[in-house]
Amino acid sequence: MRHTESQPVGIRRSRRNLMKVGAIAASAALAAGKRTRAQTSISPAVRRCFFRGTTILTAQGGRRIEDLAVGDLLPAVFGGTRPIQWIGRYPFKKSDPAAAWVEDVLPVRVVRSALGPDVPITDLLLSRAHALLLDGVLVPVANLINGTTIAVWDARALDELEYFHIKLEAHDVIYAEGVPCETLRNVDETAVNFAEYLRRYGPHSCDSAACAPLIGSGRRIEVTSRLRSAISPWFDRRQKFDVIRDKLEEGEPVLG
Repeated sequence: MRHTESQPVGIRRSRRNLMKVGAIAASAALAAGKRTRAQTSISPAVRRCFFRGTTILTAQGGRRIEDLAVGDLLPAVFGGTRPIQWIGRYPFKKSDPAAAWVEDVLPVRVVRSALGPDVPITDLLLSRAHALLLDGVLVPVANLINGTTIAVWDARALDELEYFHIKLEAHDVIYAEGVPCETLRNVDETAVNFAEYLRRYGPHSCDSAACAPLIGSGRRIEVTSRLRSAISPWFDRRQKFDVIRDKLEEGEPVLG
């Protein structure tokens, strides 16, 4: 057995999170010294979306998101069974087939059983900002990346990527591959079918209330969270998200 494996869980947690803080600092320094070249025909500011092929739970069972339609009924965590109001589409295409994808465009893959036994039921692909409902809070999947069970998906073989998002009457949580995931909160013109929404409903207000507390993202938030986890064996002031991430990195389920 390796020496690190014989250490208490708390000590391993502290070491792991301190190493992550160092990696974040190194990544920030590297990014500051590079210029990112846009390689898609659409802005890489991907909203909270599901990747093509994702199975969504409907009142009649699971269906692929690209096969859903306005009016289909979805079981929702907070609002009961609700009809789909609109489905936004966000396609991306390489301007140069030989070039790599801009990383922000690539989906994050949550592998089968990453969150608990058979949760998700099969691999789930989401945009980085898409939030999952875990322990009563909405956590962007990018905040949970660990490089193994939750990692950026390599789509180098694909020249096109397509995301979809579902809007209900109000912000809520639905089930994608068995995982509770948020619906679209605010509609904006980045969807290629935005005009369809305008024809149906008119201009959309951008101040829709979130159905649950939403955890922020970004390097500063992650560093602060990692530092709370690093000192937790001696002074535990971790917040809900910190505990969720630590459990995942320590191989514990967060959803049953």
